[in-house]
Amino acid sequence: MASTSRTFLAFQHDGKLQQIETAVISVRPFSGLEESNRQVFKSGTDEDHVVVTDKTIFHPQGGGQPSDIGTMMGKSGLTFTVTSVRMDLVCDGQVMHLGRFERGDAVRTFSDGEIVVQEIDIDQRLLYSRLHTAGHVLGASVRHLVKDEVKDFAELKASHFPGAAACEFQGLIDGKWKDAIQKKVDESIAARLPVTVEWWDENDFRTRRLDYLIPDSSLVAPGEKFRMVNIGGLDVYPCGGTHVETTDLCGHTTVKKITRKQGQSKVSYSID
Repeated sequence: MASTSRTFLAFQHDGKLQQIETAVISVRPFSGLEESNRQVFKSGTDEDHVVVTDKTIFHPQGGGQPSDIGTMMGKSGLTFTVTSVRMDLVCDGQVMHLGRFERGDAVRTFSDGEIVVQEIDIDQRLLYSRLHTAGHVLGASVRHLVKDEVKDFAELKASHFPGAAACEFQGLIDGKWKDAIQKKVDESIAARLPVTVEWWDENDFRTRRLDYLIPDSSLVAPGEKFRMVNIGGLDVYPCGGTHVETTDLCGHTTVKKITRKQGQSKVSYSID
């Protein structure tokens, strides 16, 4: 069983980090994982290992955002290629990095406590950050336009995956809103609105009359505050993902279509 030490999510505190040093907590072969953890890695094989570190620059898949990819390199030069990242379902708060060690005559691995350098694929990170911020801009644009026009309207969830990006809502949003949504999105992107991270406790939500946004307290460690992403002048969301610094960095964002099914609506989008 791996250590129960939580992984510090360095990327949530400094979004500009591309490389960090961190200590290895554990290394396990993929076949040695608990069944529930094997299931979250659809691409895992017996040739893979899972590395857990005391802090990480890698965003684990979740919140509609794909995981980062990249490398870890030990002081000896041993390289571990990270292909997928997930939160551990057994050890609360740990981040599992799936990948493979370079091969020689035999597979070597990192030692517990060894210092390694993590480095993310910055191009992939930027793409996911642009998509994620654009998704928030889209969601806020839809809400501002139709919240009083659509019966039982509510924001539900979003996907920020390339080729499958969309925001989902409770309520039936007519296709006639597409042009207005596009116009609002264009205005918000062009305005270069600042995207900042804030940390709130439950009282911060209540003083702003945003009680309905208070997340499940089990999502954060005891004593920690909730991470909020504030898109200046537009909206604020509880969010653990990565973002660009200003909305114009999303690039041109296209509202592709609005689909409706069983009382819910999906607004899909893409970025150029």
